[in-house]
Amino acid sequence: MEWFHFPIAVLGGLVAGVVNTLTGNGSAITLSVLMGVMGLPPDVANGTNRIGIFAGGAVSTWAFWREGKIDARSSLPYILPLCIGAVAGIEVSLVLSPEAFKNTMGILLVFLLLVLLVNPERWTKVSTEPSRIPKWVLCLLFLALGFYGGFIQMGMGVFLLAIMVLGARFTINEANAIKLLGVTLYTAYAILRFSLSAKIHWPSGLLVASGQFAGGWLGAWFSLHHPRAAVWTYRLLVVVIVAALVQLWCF
Repeated sequence: MEWFHFPIAVLGGLVAGVVNTLTGNGSAITLSVLMGVMGLPPDVANGTNRIGIFAGGAVSTWAFWREGKIDARSSLPYILPLCIGAVAGIEVSLVLSPEAFKNTMGILLVFLLLVLLVNPERWTKVSTEPSRIPKWVLCLLFLALGFYGGFIQMGMGVFLLAIMVLGARFTINEANAIKLLGVTLYTAYAILRFSLSAKIHWPSGLLVASGQFAGGWLGAWFSLHHPRAAVWTYRLLVVVIVAALVQLWCF
C-alpha cells in the first residue's frame, strides 16, 4: 500500500459516509477506491466495503436514536423483511458475481430519476395521506430490497428511500433513520459472513471505515439540525443518481 492511498481512502470514506447517511449509494465511491486505488478484486471489495458501511451506519443510527428519531417498534415491520432478504442476498453473493446486478441497477436508477424530477414536492413535504400500498406489498418490496442490499449494497439506500417516502409515506428524514438502522443491522451479519469466507481485506476496510465513521456523524448532524435538510437531501439524491448512471454507463 503506497502512502498516497491513505488520504484517498479516508477522504473517499468521508464523502461516502455523508452520502450514505443522507441518501445512499456512497458505495459507488468506496468500491471505486477499494478496487481502483487499493487494487482489491470485486468479490473482496464487496465484502471489505461492508466495514465502512457498518461504521458510518452505526454512528448515524446512534445520532438519530439519541435525538428520538427512531421508533424501533414502528420500524420493525419494515426492518424485519429487509434483514431477512439481506441475509439471503449475502449468502448468494458469496457464490455469484455482483456484476450480474449492474444492468438491473441502471434501469431502476433511470426510473427513479424520472420519478424524482416529475414531482419534487412529494420528497420534501410532510404527507398527511396514508399509504395506498397494502402492507403485505410493502413487506415484499422490503424483502426484495434487502436481498439486493445483501448482494451488492451499491444503490440500496436510494431505492429504499424511494419506497419509504413514496410508498410508506414517511418523511425523507424519518425514512433515513429507519434505513440506517436496518442497513446497520444486516451489515453486521454481512461482515461476519464475508470475513469467514476470506472476502475482507481488513487494513483497507478499516482505513476507509475511519473516513465513513466521520462522514456518518457529519451527515446525521446535518439531517437532524439543518432547517432545510429535507430539501438539500432531495437535491443530493438527484446528484447521486445522475453520478451513478454516468459511472455505470461510462466506466
